[in-house]
Amino acid sequence: MNGPSVDSDLNESDGLDERDGRGGPGEGDDLGSGLGLRAESRVERRANRRRARSRRAFGCFAGLVSLIVVGALVAGAVLGFGKGKDALANLFSAPDYKGEGTGTVTVQITAGQSVSSIADTLEKKEVVKSARAFERVARDDPRSLQIQAATYTLRKHMSAKAALALMLDTSKSVLVMRISFPAGKTKAEIAQILQNSKLKLPANAAAGALNKPASLGLPAYAHGNAEGFLYPGTYDVPKGATAYTMLKLMTANYAKNAASLDLVNTASRKKLDPYQAVIVASIIGAETNRPQDYAKVARVIYNRLQAGMKLQMDSTIHYVVGRDGGVFTTTEQRQTDSPYNTYKYKGLPPTPINSPTRDELRAAINPAQGSWLYFTLVNLDTGETAFASSAADHQANVKKLQTWCQAHKGRC
Repeated sequence: MNGPSVDSDLNESDGLDERDGRGGPGEGDDLGSGLGLRAESRVERRANRRRARSRRAFGCFAGLVSLIVVGALVAGAVLGFGKGKDALANLFSAPDYKGEGTGTVTVQITAGQSVSSIADTLEKKEVVKSARAFERVARDDPRSLQIQAATYTLRKHMSAKAALALMLDTSKSVLVMRISFPAGKTKAEIAQILQNSKLKLPANAAAGALNKPASLGLPAYAHGNAEGFLYPGTYDVPKGATAYTMLKLMTANYAKNAASLDLVNTASRKKLDPYQAVIVASIIGAETNRPQDYAKVARVIYNRLQAGMKLQMDSTIHYVVGRDGGVFTTTEQRQTDSPYNTYKYKGLPPTPINSPTRDELRAAINPAQGSWLYFTLVNLDTGETAFASSAADHQANVKKLQTWCQAHKGRC
């Protein structure tokens, strides 16, 4: 039993060398032969190798193309982002000029004007390219809240930053002087304000100008007296201005406001003399400081005149004797012999007693409806005024005032 087995014989007799193309053991074995599959021929193996090489080459080429495509997409995305970023920047940017600008332009900023409103004004005047640019610069600079009401001399086409800097440097940008004349001032007080201003007028220049009313542009019904027609407010002073220049600006402003109220015609329709209407307006302003009471005070004046009563207004006596800091007049002051003493003489005083405002003028020609004959302050802090149609009710209101005065020593 030492001879070769049957299997060994079969392997030896059937073995073929792969190199001669007849098959053989080892690499030539086909694991699928038992399943009835045919072994791969040499030609097929070469064809398969060529196809494999082709697939590998195509795979490399496809990978290269993919890299190129991805690169292009990335580049496009970067470029698109850049353009999108630029578009967004343009959308939210604030167009602005560069530099200090050229030429000159005058810009008036009024009291209470907000930064955004100032920015709009500067854009309209072509000082800055956009209001948004100025707002952004102002927002980043707390000093912008210190911008004063004034007439500024700026330049056109300034950068927002340069415009703000120049406005804050008032020694360079505010070249036009401004003078304010408060409401309720007499012509003598106005002359004093003007004389003491930075205009550096010659001595008594303002009083001298008032003594020549024919050159002041007064309305015909003023009877040659500037009292009541020097309209209160803040005025820009032109270069080389004189006392006449300023007083004429004030009378011109009165004329403009009177025209807008149609004062002459309205007074005429109500059978009022326009001059008397100005007198009434001046008393209104001296007697109360609450606009909601103006028309009611006017009604009291007209009711008392119609009833033949004396006006008994302390303000008209103050006009003659001057103010001593008190609200009321003394017994001695009420004995003053003057046509302005409405405790002693019936009717209106002969002239206005101060320069009334537009609202006071309106109230004088549009009095409220009511039967009131009396009024009195009851609270000096709030300006609250009580009105009454009878003497008894008026005395009750006077007691309220006395109570308030007792609680606030030295105020009345």
